[in-house]
Amino acid sequence: MDFPDSMASVPTVPDFTVVVPARYGSTRLPGKPLLEIAGEPMVAHVWRRACQSHASRVVVATDDSRIRDAMLPYGAEVIMTRDDHPSGTDRLAEVADILTLANDALLVNVQGDEPLIPPALIDQVALRLADDPEASIATLAEPINNVETLFNPNVVKVVRSLQGRALYFSRAPIPWDREQFKEPPTLLATDAWLRHIGLYAYRAGFLAAYRDWPASSLEQLEQLEQLRALQNGHTIQVALACEVNPAGVDTAEDLARVRALLAQPSR
Repeated sequence: MDFPDSMASVPTVPDFTVVVPARYGSTRLPGKPLLEIAGEPMVAHVWRRACQSHASRVVVATDDSRIRDAMLPYGAEVIMTRDDHPSGTDRLAEVADILTLANDALLVNVQGDEPLIPPALIDQVALRLADDPEASIATLAEPINNVETLFNPNVVKVVRSLQGRALYFSRAPIPWDREQFKEPPTLLATDAWLRHIGLYAYRAGFLAAYRDWPASSLEQLEQLEQLRALQNGHTIQVALACEVNPAGVDTAEDLARVRALLAQPSR
């Protein structure tokens, strides 16, 4: 698979902090961060991958003492946060306050259900934000090459400008091909269709503002928190991922797939 925005080699990565939000409650997989994979809780795999990046600090942010108690034996830094945050971004804002970070400090949000995330992607998203001083957020995407993925509402799609900035995120198949999306729909050879990867870099000052905004109408419709930033006029930089990112764990089927992969000696 071709990734046009790939970095041939990792340049000097800016100073940044990784935060792994790990919420115990989950409608589809209760206690998801603590589900066992290859003999360890899922969040431990995510934390270890984050530690393999060039982050200067890796923090697990949780609202549940069971997650804290599971991670402390690994030597992880754990911060207890409130249990009423509507999104992971709101939880990061609280972490930035607790750590008393400067407004220009960079934080990368690595979701606690991504046990296979390549560390290079964590570095890439931090670098992309540092390289665009006008952006408040940076994130990643990868090409979509089949109709099933494009029409799957659980896969978030993103459309970006020629400058790599997000125009819109949606669970719907965007952009819509007026001529080809008939019965049965087909994909043309184009780079227009991109799957959003839920990995974000933020500036701490932006998080303070984000926390004070009410949930936007688009955010509520799509259930996508990044739309709050777009609807409030902020810029989101979107890079094409420098490596393939294996899908995270949202369902029991995902969990079985990741368990099988991490049971292999090469993983």
